[in-house]
Amino acid sequence: MRIGVLTSGGDCPGMNPCIRSIVRFGIYKGLEVMGIRRGYAGLIDNDIIQMNAGSVSGIIYKGGTILKTARSKYFMEKDGQKKAVENIRKSRIDALIVIGGDGSLRGANVLSKVWKIPVVGVPSTIDNDIWGTDFSIGFFTAVSTALEAIDKIRDTATSHERLFLIEVMGRTCGAIALWSGVAGGAEDILIPEKHTDLDEICDRLEEGRKRGKVSSIIIVAEGNKSGSVFEIASRISKKINYESRVVVLGHLQRGGSPCAWDRVLGTMLGKAAVDALFKGESNVMVGFVNGKIKVSSLENVLNNEKQADLDLYSLNEIMAT
Repeated sequence: MRIGVLTSGGDCPGMNPCIRSIVRFGIYKGLEVMGIRRGYAGLIDNDIIQMNAGSVSGIIYKGGTILKTARSKYFMEKDGQKKAVENIRKSRIDALIVIGGDGSLRGANVLSKVWKIPVVGVPSTIDNDIWGTDFSIGFFTAVSTALEAIDKIRDTATSHERLFLIEVMGRTCGAIALWSGVAGGAEDILIPEKHTDLDEICDRLEEGRKRGKVSSIIIVAEGNKSGSVFEIASRISKKINYESRVVVLGHLQRGGSPCAWDRVLGTMLGKAAVDALFKGESNVMVGFVNGKIKVSSLENVLNNEKQADLDLYSLNEIMAT
């Protein structure tokens, strides 16, 4: 049996440990492993290489993906998909493992349902917005990166007696904002899953100043419903005359060496994906739920929405008082 592996969409720390696991466990199971470079775009361009144990030597601590990644508009068209499938068959690839987020898994679903290619997905996105897994590869490293920035910014906020609003990534999910905000002792966290009342935030900031608090940190998820972080900062400053600064962490959160958990999670999910293919499963995603590996149909994964933990949001409200 010959399997292919690709990484698609946004890169994240932990993809390389997952690739390493797939290659080495695949070889252990007697499979041939082909690496597809640049995601679905590479599949269309037939950018496919043979991989062996040495191909993944020394990559477990590296961020990003050695297979590179890309977004392909052409793959969304039937002609692009047809060309990709022709290359899969030309390379004698029997099944495919797709490492990526929502868009990547949707592509995997199309390959499986429409073109009858056996496919297993692996959730890999810093956003942690994939249903069917408690955590996706890359999430905890991104949270750690955001937290490190929050801790440093708090030093400056305290020294200058200012309000800092820090925007973190996450698309339409507030998971990074919640986890980094709670860990960083943020005074407020703005997430897409929760309505934001800026008047209430201003009232809490004023109460804090009356108690002697000289600085504050607000974490803003990029998908929040109250406007851009710059608009929010301007409205707060005008209402309560609090000197504010904005920091947008951006793609900084995607880079860096994966933390221990993302290395372990990537290794476990890579092995699980190979196991699933070896058992003849297809159009599924492997995930990590309640401490165990769980296999879910891609249909269920893509038709269910995962949201941030609102209990964690409520806990931060208590901690920030």
